[in-house]
Amino acid sequence: MPHSRKIVVLLKGYPRLSETFIAQELLGLEKAGLELLLVALRRPTDKKRHAVHDEIRAPVHYLPEYLHQEPIRVLRALFAIRKRPGFRKAFAQFRSDLARDFTRNRFRRFGQAAVLVNEWPKDAGWLHAHFIHTPASVAAYASQITGIPWTVSAHAKDIWTSKDWELSAKLASARWAVTCTRTGYEHLQQLGPEDVSHIHLSYHGLDLNRFPHFDGLRPPRDGTSSEDPVTIISVGRAVEKKGYDVLLKAFALLPSDLRWRFVHAGDGGERPKLKKLAHELGIDDKITWLGAVDQKDVLQAYRTADIFALACRITSDGDRDGLPNVLVEAASQRLTCVATDISGIPELFKDDENGLLVRSEDPQALANALERAIRDPELRNRLGQAAETKVRGSFDYHSSVGQLKALFESEWQTPK
Repeated sequence: MPHSRKIVVLLKGYPRLSETFIAQELLGLEKAGLELLLVALRRPTDKKRHAVHDEIRAPVHYLPEYLHQEPIRVLRALFAIRKRPGFRKAFAQFRSDLARDFTRNRFRRFGQAAVLVNEWPKDAGWLHAHFIHTPASVAAYASQITGIPWTVSAHAKDIWTSKDWELSAKLASARWAVTCTRTGYEHLQQLGPEDVSHIHLSYHGLDLNRFPHFDGLRPPRDGTSSEDPVTIISVGRAVEKKGYDVLLKAFALLPSDLRWRFVHAGDGGERPKLKKLAHELGIDDKITWLGAVDQKDVLQAYRTADIFALACRITSDGDRDGLPNVLVEAASQRLTCVATDISGIPELFKDDENGLLVRSEDPQALANALERAIRDPELRNRLGQAAETKVRGSFDYHSSVGQLKALFESEWQTPK
């Protein structure tokens, strides 16, 4: 058992606007009395940051993002750790992995692990990786070299775009793993060792203090007034798996007599393509592109909107969302959500009970659901209230933080 209880948390990038669920978890663990040190594989690229990032006290350390940018640092690390008892084992594992995945990324992961080991804080005794793809590879190599135990939080893309052989190896190596949707949990159980008791399901939940109950009354808009159209909002990166092209096509299929407007909050590489598509569909005059927005402004946007929409899909390489945190946020504000029925989304919403769900890649089905929600303010009120009840009863992040704290502390208990 490790002597120190300080936990090194390995992240792909930090801070990131799109990963508030990680930030609130880190803050929650600190408030629960755990001491953290954050290590990121990438420096931040977002121009803004959320308030929660400023509340986290843990220092942040950055590994070389690309090995060729800091060759002296990498070579110094490899030279310094080459005689460690676990180095040969880790290098043999690296060579085995490389035979199956001969990529620059594989070399980068081993080099980053070497730097992490060489610069390891002397008072840290545990390594926890967020995401079971790249960060977990670095963590697994570092754990083999040092003998320090490691654990992992798996999420969505990292599960579904990783090869089965690699997931199986990591699950066998890690002391325990947590994941945030039942679909991901069941997939990992199938790939884990025979005893899968160390794989746990833990929903992220939401810091409800940051998303308090909305007491305001939404006007009973029904899409008949051009002066007061129904507002549909979506928050998310403009990337393929979010399905914004499908959502725009659905908007274009809405009856011409409906009065609506769409607000998108978020950055992402596909924004120019989506703006072009909106122009081609003849709906660009009804759309506002906000770009990156911090959490405080997102909350206000939820409260002034009538509907939240998200058309998540599974991409050709298997990438997908788990349970998008923005859906939990929107539901916490009594906002009716129209979404697709993939991955972990049906774990939060039941169609026509507390939201409207349609199959993915179906603009017409999505348009039908949107039209129904636009025309019927009473339906929106019923679904929104039920969604908020579900979130406040089952998706409080204190539950997930408590689960994680218990998992860490179970490793530190002195055997009787």
